[in-house]
Amino acid sequence: MIVKKKEMVRKIWLLPLVLLTISLSAQTTTKLKLWYQQPAANWNEALPIGNGRLGAMIYGATGIDQIQLNEETVWSGGPNSNVNPEKAALLPKLVDLFFEGKYQETDDLANAEKLSLNSGMMYQPVGNLWLTFPGHEQVINYYRELDIANASSKVTYELNGVTYTREYMASLDNGAIMVRLTAGQGGKINCTLGLNCDLRSRIMLEKDSTIHLSGITDDHEGVLGQVRFEALVKPVLQGGELALNEKGLEIKDADQATIYISIASNFKNYNDISGDGLATASSMLKTALNDDFDAAKAKHEAIYHRYFNRVSIDLGETAAAALPTNERVEQFKEGDDPQLVSLYFQFGRYLMISASQPGTQPMTLQGIWNDRVTPPWDSKYTTNINAEMNYWPAELTNLSELHEPFLTMVKELSQSGQETARKLYNARGWVLHHNTDIWRVTGPIDWARSGLWPTGGAWVCQHVWEHYLYTGNQDFLQEAYPAMKGAAEFLLDILIEEPTHGWLVIGPSVSPENAYLPKINVGVGNTMDNQLVFDLFSNVIRASEMLEVDQAFADSLAAAKDRLPPMQIGQHSQLQEWIKDWDRVDDKHRHVSHLYAMHPSNQISPFLTPKLFEAARNSLVYRGDESTGWSMGWKVNLWARILDGNHALKMIGDQLSPSLRNNRGKESGGTYPNLFDAHPPFQIDGNFGCAAGIAEMLMQSYDGNIFLLPALPDRWQKGEIKGLKARGGFEVDLSWENGKIKTFTIHSSLGGNCRIRVKQPVQSADGAALVAAKGSNPNPFYQLNEIKDPLISSKAKLKGVKTPKTFLYDFQTEAGTSYTFELKK
Repeated sequence: MIVKKKEMVRKIWLLPLVLLTISLSAQTTTKLKLWYQQPAANWNEALPIGNGRLGAMIYGATGIDQIQLNEETVWSGGPNSNVNPEKAALLPKLVDLFFEGKYQETDDLANAEKLSLNSGMMYQPVGNLWLTFPGHEQVINYYRELDIANASSKVTYELNGVTYTREYMASLDNGAIMVRLTAGQGGKINCTLGLNCDLRSRIMLEKDSTIHLSGITDDHEGVLGQVRFEALVKPVLQGGELALNEKGLEIKDADQATIYISIASNFKNYNDISGDGLATASSMLKTALNDDFDAAKAKHEAIYHRYFNRVSIDLGETAAAALPTNERVEQFKEGDDPQLVSLYFQFGRYLMISASQPGTQPMTLQGIWNDRVTPPWDSKYTTNINAEMNYWPAELTNLSELHEPFLTMVKELSQSGQETARKLYNARGWVLHHNTDIWRVTGPIDWARSGLWPTGGAWVCQHVWEHYLYTGNQDFLQEAYPAMKGAAEFLLDILIEEPTHGWLVIGPSVSPENAYLPKINVGVGNTMDNQLVFDLFSNVIRASEMLEVDQAFADSLAAAKDRLPPMQIGQHSQLQEWIKDWDRVDDKHRHVSHLYAMHPSNQISPFLTPKLFEAARNSLVYRGDESTGWSMGWKVNLWARILDGNHALKMIGDQLSPSLRNNRGKESGGTYPNLFDAHPPFQIDGNFGCAAGIAEMLMQSYDGNIFLLPALPDRWQKGEIKGLKARGGFEVDLSWENGKIKTFTIHSSLGGNCRIRVKQPVQSADGAALVAAKGSNPNPFYQLNEIKDPLISSKAKLKGVKTPKTFLYDFQTEAGTSYTFELKK
């Protein structure tokens, strides 16, 4: 039941509506499941569970079941710095060549050899737990599910008239993974447990019938593997007995068996691996053994519900909702299945709760789920979009506390990145390029065409500022400010004067992973860099004002910000991606980096910067729709900001299409049967990007106001969403019928002015006098930075994009108070 107690008082006058909401919520909870009629045939059909530290993929096979295991700190290598100071002399040469117009020479010299000592370490799997059930190969009435309302998985089937059930969870309470085996008749649980690991390891059976796996991670690119990890697996039986056979530990004739899995390593932080993994794993196992499965599940669910139940969503339902999940994915693009969109949205929130808990590591490219010793892209943190996209839903979908692992990583990078800034750039502060790992390396990894991008620190610091805007936590801002300041110091030091206009620009750099001329990437003054510097300088200036510190430094940032290049509109009426008008209308590259200003930033608005808005829209049209999974997730957000809900829904359809192989054996971007995003292969950022985009279609708060139903598709004529968060500490509940808002409620946690934008007139509520909004929003969390007018090419032909008629209202709020409104019909 998804009901927030604090709402009860404000809804006394709407009691019939409350009862209806409770009834609908109870029904909807049963629909929050991924379910299948067959076991997983491969990893992309297995189902993910996790508790932030531990992750598992559940296959659910009947004869030999596989549970693939991960622990968040199992990474190759060990503490290290990858900066290569010998490359410092190269960087000014690249800038000189670029300004001389020698673009090919610039790129060739930059990519002649790698720029860092290593390209980061790999996130690696612990191994697999195998459960072998003799004679269970042929069964009937098979069913497998992932219950995202309660964060658990289940398998049931029948064999010889007996119903067998397996339940799986990764406890948010005791830290262990738990598996319960039951049957409809006593004495029917017979299986063998065995572990395997593809890393250097040994497996032992302890005297208390605990299976003990002890391993060490791989060496990689000259760095010795130093993470020692310990996995403990202990079965507890009701009835029956345990025995040892040639395949492992055998459970014989049990009425019920609960298997406890505990894993830990010697990792303490990015520069300290002095921990005792065995002691930690043993302690957690001992704690877990204090509860049976039912008691542990109740505690786990209570913690999970505190996060998950904050937001509910109902976009309607069609007959497609009765189909297994894999069939719904196969049919989604052709059919109408709004409930799958709701499920996918909540699945994104489930993944965040399961993979990113306070005190854990931030989510990698694969979250915490990876089955490969050598994973794609090393399963690191790609900070030119992907790592940030993982956390786009954190504030917006009411999971603010789960942002903490990423924000802690920013603080750690602000420490490790100082050496790279000093040795490679001779600059103050700290730098981050396009990738990092658990050891917080900050050098430009891989080749220059992707790695020579020194503005990663600005983007990750945007998350610091957003967290403050949503929460209003002044203590957090005080603690996080040094990281923001250090990132700004670095960029201030490396700005160089562009000779034609006298602009201050960043270089050498790239517009992430794209080429401005055929196979030429490295340049100076790229649009995204300018946008990132603008945001960071603006945010540090405002933070210094709020904290009453560093006035002289803030003044220096303001002076430099005034000399940044304006955004430019090129010959194709597009927002230019580079300092020169090099964009191609046939460029279908997966990155749309120069549209950062539209999303996730707030520099481009349909109401405040109409020419830039039109140019950005043109750029997005040229880029095309279908792409890698995460790119389509980003485009859902962009089309939502463009206020085109039908196109945003089309993008959701593209992303939710099955990832299929073409006649050359190459997979397409899309979605796997388990709803994991396909780059391909699997990258979890697409799941989070699309979840954030669905929320952005229903509510936006980036543009100086809270815009309700900004991009509602025609197909979503009726619906409801509760619990979305807006900047300034506001929480929004919203219902609509016939495509128009019916009621909405604003809960204010911080107080202050609330400005709303709607497409219909609104009546005042009890205790809230609405007035037509004028001027800028006085709420300090909604202050907007003034954007320079764009430079427009003489060849550009802007047609003017129409924006919908809207109504802007202000009303004053008190902290801890809720306000409910009805809209005029």
